[in-house]
Amino acid sequence: MINEFCQGIDQFNQEDFYGCHDTLEALWMEAMEPQKRFYQGILQIAVGCYHLGNLNCRGAAILLGEGIRQIKDYQPVYESIDVSGLITQSLNLLKMVQQLESEKITDFVQVLKTAPIDYMNETCNEKIGRFPKIMRVDAGC
Repeated sequence: MINEFCQGIDQFNQEDFYGCHDTLEALWMEAMEPQKRFYQGILQIAVGCYHLGNLNCRGAAILLGEGIRQIKDYQPVYESIDVSGLITQSLNLLKMVQQLESEKITDFVQVLKTAPIDYMNETCNEKIGRFPKIMRVDAGC
């Protein structure tokens, strides 16, 4: 189970959000609480990022919000994951998605995929980085 979880985290960090979804969904379906809700939250954030990559802002906003809600009680660290950092990054992305004008979606997503960290985005007039990353706090994976 640990290997699959680490694989899902690697897929997330490589922005293979569809693959991450498949990997973590298999874990989520078999897991018991408290891991079940944790896996579901990360899975939902991944699917939110996947939706955004496909220019579906509404789906992205819904799933980012649900994923954040699912993992908020696991802060600051759970299963060697910096949950607080993931929430911060995901909330920042969610806020920008919610403010995004529909005609600027394509440009915004391109910036997320290619810009260096702390790129000043004219679309939202805020600093953004790339898609969220899941940081490990020890060698758990």
